[in-house]
Amino acid sequence: MNYKDNIDLKKLPKHIAIIMDGNGRWARQKGFLRAAGHEEGTAAVRDVVEASAEIGIEYLTLYAFSTENWNRPKLEVDTLMRLLVSSLKKEIKTLQDNNIRLNAIGNLKTLPKKVFRELHEVIEKTKANDRMVLNLALSYGSREELTSVIKEISLKVKNNEITADAIDESVINQHLYTRNFPEVDLLIRTSGEQRISNFLLWQIAYAELYFTKILWPDFRKENLFEAIYNYQNRERRFGKTSEQLS
Repeated sequence: MNYKDNIDLKKLPKHIAIIMDGNGRWARQKGFLRAAGHEEGTAAVRDVVEASAEIGIEYLTLYAFSTENWNRPKLEVDTLMRLLVSSLKKEIKTLQDNNIRLNAIGNLKTLPKKVFRELHEVIEKTKANDRMVLNLALSYGSREELTSVIKEISLKVKNNEITADAIDESVINQHLYTRNFPEVDLLIRTSGEQRISNFLLWQIAYAELYFTKILWPDFRKENLFEAIYNYQNRERRFGKTSEQLS
């Protein structure tokens, strides 16, 4: 099936989030070092980003590096950081040509200075682009994010800037890293694993979850279109009954 031709462009998910899993396994299966899997994964990123912009996705969040990833072997972490810098430099033209704005969420202060500097240079250069937002989750952990939110709101209550009774979902949303983004509509995870891995726990409360056995380096635009087609053929009830929606 040609999934792209069967996608309803009027019913696209506004915000797609992807857990890009399987780089290491892809490399191992081919007898390569893990670094080769990460390098090949950048090609998948480029393909999916361009395809998302092409069909009209407004927000795309990629889980690029988690807080837990800092515990990986130093060589692999260094490789990931090096790839991130080189990818940002190489993909600036792709972002500009496709009118894509780059954004980043996470504990960005923990990134190496070179990575932090390069990241903010690209964010600054693309800030006027308005076709799509590419959001990189870097040094990101949802529990850390929510802990930070609780601390910020607690401090405001202590300083009488807000009352405890005034705290609701909208107040929490205003303190999240994703405060300017809509909630996630579709969460995709590659490699066959079926878990969330501390990713956007608040933001995916009503997201449709899509798991595929395809390893991230092999994931391409056709696979993205299949995930969107699958999403469009689900009934999203948000707690209501099917009869209420009809």
